[in-house]
Amino acid sequence: MIFRRCAVLFLATGGYVGRIPKAPGTAGALMALPIIYVLAQFRPALSALMCIVLTAFAVWIAAAAERQLGAKDPGCIVIDEIAGMTVALLGIPLNLGTGAAGFLLFRFFDVLKPPPVRLLERHLSGGWGVVMDDIAAGVMANLVLRIGLYLSH
Repeated sequence: MIFRRCAVLFLATGGYVGRIPKAPGTAGALMALPIIYVLAQFRPALSALMCIVLTAFAVWIAAAAERQLGAKDPGCIVIDEIAGMTVALLGIPLNLGTGAAGFLLFRFFDVLKPPPVRLLERHLSGGWGVVMDDIAAGVMANLVLRIGLYLSH
């Protein structure tokens, strides 16, 4: 039982990165970069499937962490940022420029929370509410990045 509680908090906080006092969401989003690099090595369909599995896992871990911590969407949970960042860069040709742009766009949409993102955060509860707003922010970042890449060629 103790191991499970520790494992849930370790995973939910991105290896305890979510416990840093300043900008834990930003730090959590940066934690996604090695995962994104690994995903980019696979065919797009497999990368997309892995993102779906990561999202489902994040929902489960976030719900368990909320219960353990006794709080709704505490800032130390960053597995949602990790999942959202993987969506932001899914299928995007990776280099320093696209990685930085994807990161900045994801954080912009995650912090600003335009209507589709905010609606998900408000109307979903538990792990779904923690994670799906970040997935929506990732989708928006991905679309804007794709449009930018298309227009730049």
